[in-house]
Amino acid sequence: MKVLDGLYYSKEHEWVKVEGGKAYVGITDYAQESLGEIVFVELPEIGSQVDAGDVLGVVESVKAASDIYSPISGTVIEANEALADDPALLNEDPYENWIAVLEITDDSMLDELMDASAYEAYLAEEE
Repeated sequence: MKVLDGLYYSKEHEWVKVEGGKAYVGITDYAQESLGEIVFVELPEIGSQVDAGDVLGVVESVKAASDIYSPISGTVIEANEALADDPALLNEDPYENWIAVLEITDDSMLDELMDASAYEAYLAEEE
């Protein structure tokens, strides 16, 4: 299972990559592996305001549908439309294929998330 350094992780298995005032949000390798073959992604609406813990979108696989929760608060400024056409991109590389980009409203929310080593420890506890 791949966990990348330099990202923030949530207990719901989303990752956040910060570049400037933007936060790229996606699902982790653990999440895509647990879901299995992903067949549909419901993307968030651009311009929508989300709070940490709100549903950002939905990922459906052959096994189940799973909500994607926003790890931080912000405004959706981009959605990865490539996933609408090819949702399996999340299975191929979940860290390269983000789901949405948020404009960060409060940097301190990142402190609530885990770094790579804390997330790996969390995964070890889960198993």
